[in-house]
Amino acid sequence: MRFLIFGDIVGKPGRKAVAQLLNTLRERERADVVIANVENAAGGFGITKKVYEELKSYGIDVFTSGNHIWDKKEVYEFIDKVEDLLRPANYPPGVPGRGYGLFEKGGVKFAVVNLMGRVFLDPNLDNPFRTFDTIYKELSKETKVIVVDFHAETTSEKWAFGIYADGRASLVYGTHTHVPTADETILKRGTAYITDVGMTGAMYSVIGMHSKEPIERFLYALPRRFKVEEKEGTVLNALVVDIDEETGKAKEIKRIKESLI
Repeated sequence: MRFLIFGDIVGKPGRKAVAQLLNTLRERERADVVIANVENAAGGFGITKKVYEELKSYGIDVFTSGNHIWDKKEVYEFIDKVEDLLRPANYPPGVPGRGYGLFEKGGVKFAVVNLMGRVFLDPNLDNPFRTFDTIYKELSKETKVIVVDFHAETTSEKWAFGIYADGRASLVYGTHTHVPTADETILKRGTAYITDVGMTGAMYSVIGMHSKEPIERFLYALPRRFKVEEKEGTVLNALVVDIDEETGKAKEIKRIKESLI
């Protein structure tokens, strides 16, 4: 089973790139399942029902997210009504939505788990390592193909989790930093891993945002309202992973980078 993975899709430029390139990439890479992180898809912050439906129409099968999932308040109105939009599973009990799901494509079951790191993010979240242990006990009874979006800030926390889940998860990929890393590998127990897939959004920007406001924040240490950069060329970062359906072990992992003028 081949997975096409998109990291953080940032605003309208990111959505446009997915609209233009997803079908080509899916055919070229013979992808069976498409997964995308959409926490920045609506104006750079959060997800709306309209944007969710737009991205779904392009052929995305499962949607993951992270700390910005709640930025658009209307998400509270529909996140419990759709099964393919995930929020981090290590939010405390009682939080709307679901953190993982069991899906099926072409008669093959696969699971997607969304977790969020705690270093430089929210320390009040449940432990993502222990949360994975609990979820794995449930999902491993249903399928060996288990994909994890680990939404976190630091490379150390992501790498530690990758090694911790090696041999249990089929794929652990990082999101959140918007910057692709060049450390894609298959770990020694068969788990495919990368620290960050990277964003799909404006290339000449500060992680998808217009550069003026972030630079002023660095210069003056004052709060600034960020806005999505929409006038510069767009970069699409993605990941392709081939997973053995019988064993759940990864057979191939590779990065993809495409540019749109």
